[in-house]
Amino acid sequence: MHRFFTNEIQSNTAVVRGDDVKHIAKVLRLRAGDAVQLCDGQGNECDASIMSVSPDAVTFDTQQWRKAATEPKTEITLFQCLPKAGKMETIIQKCVELGACGFVPVQSERCVVVLKPPYEGRIERWQRVSEEAAKQSRRGVIPKVMLPVALDKLDFAGFDTVLAAYENEQTVSLKTALREQCGAKIAIIVGPEGGFSEAEIETLKQKGARSVSLGTRILRTETAGMTMTAQILYEVES
Repeated sequence: MHRFFTNEIQSNTAVVRGDDVKHIAKVLRLRAGDAVQLCDGQGNECDASIMSVSPDAVTFDTQQWRKAATEPKTEITLFQCLPKAGKMETIIQKCVELGACGFVPVQSERCVVVLKPPYEGRIERWQRVSEEAAKQSRRGVIPKVMLPVALDKLDFAGFDTVLAAYENEQTVSLKTALREQCGAKIAIIVGPEGGFSEAEIETLKQKGARSVSLGTRILRTETAGMTMTAQILYEVES
């Protein structure tokens, strides 16, 4: 069943606007009476049927809202140091599919890419990637992409567990860290192509992070966040 996000909701009706209107009417060719699923982007969903289709809006008759079954109980936010080229889009897309709930681009010492304000265009593009991935994977929320932050300005207040992937960590594995301390809100931190410097790891530790190993092989920056997201959800929700 086709699924759409909307925040224009009344008691028994909802309205979808924007690009989805054209997709509904011209691509999917849905008409009055056709059944869909709607999601409010806050983790709630409902079955609905189309009441009317106009050039700028589609109106739906909604049934009872319920919690989306696709949302993990553990909230994972990825703090991703800025990678080269279009890797950020891939990271966001795949981590949304896996279950991440938010993204914070991070400027670190070894980042090749340096973002300079204004950031709005880049963030809007990344947010669209998140939205499309959320639709495709039937998520109950659209994970938010935040504004870039310098590594030394990071603030992990509100997180129960903070884990930084570090290739030189020899003692603590991701599994060990999760079994020793794991909360409902987890921050994961991934370095750029050149990894973290020792000074940066010390800075992260002072901010409450714990460095963890992802195994004996060195992962690319675009692989590490996906790996951590998948392994955390497997460990805590299996």
